[in-house]
Amino acid sequence: MRVAVYPGTFDPITFGHLDIVERAAEIFDIVYVSIGVNPAKKPLFTVEERKRLISNAVTGFKNVEVAEYSGLLVEHARNLGAMSIIRGLRAISDFDYEFQLALMNRKLAGNISTVFLMPHEKYTYLNSSIIRSLSELGQDVSEFVPAAVADALTKKFKV
Repeated sequence: MRVAVYPGTFDPITFGHLDIVERAAEIFDIVYVSIGVNPAKKPLFTVEERKRLISNAVTGFKNVEVAEYSGLLVEHARNLGAMSIIRGLRAISDFDYEFQLALMNRKLAGNISTVFLMPHEKYTYLNSSIIRSLSELGQDVSEFVPAAVADALTKKFKV
């Protein structure tokens, strides 16, 4: 079985993330969309909320599961039997940081490869921070995120 982990905060998941999930699901037998839990970060959505939103968004994929982890990503990948870590690259500015992470992960777990996937160009400007900001300012984000995510954002920012 070719197993991959697609890690991220996914606060919230966007169509750009889902484009990467779709590409990964075509390559691997199982793809775990893995929510990284970092106590230093203060996400808008709880882990449980993000799991629910992601699970709802990936229902059309037979080989995609949702997981969560804390600590080292490579340990999480090992625990799932993953051979690869999926990372999305939107722009050249992402590459330097992602390249450094990939090299460190290779040093820590040489048998787990990092696979870089690019989303469709219509998603290259999307990121969760921008989506949160737009929603907080009352903008409709339904063209950037699944309907359930847009609804959840609207509820979070209602005063």
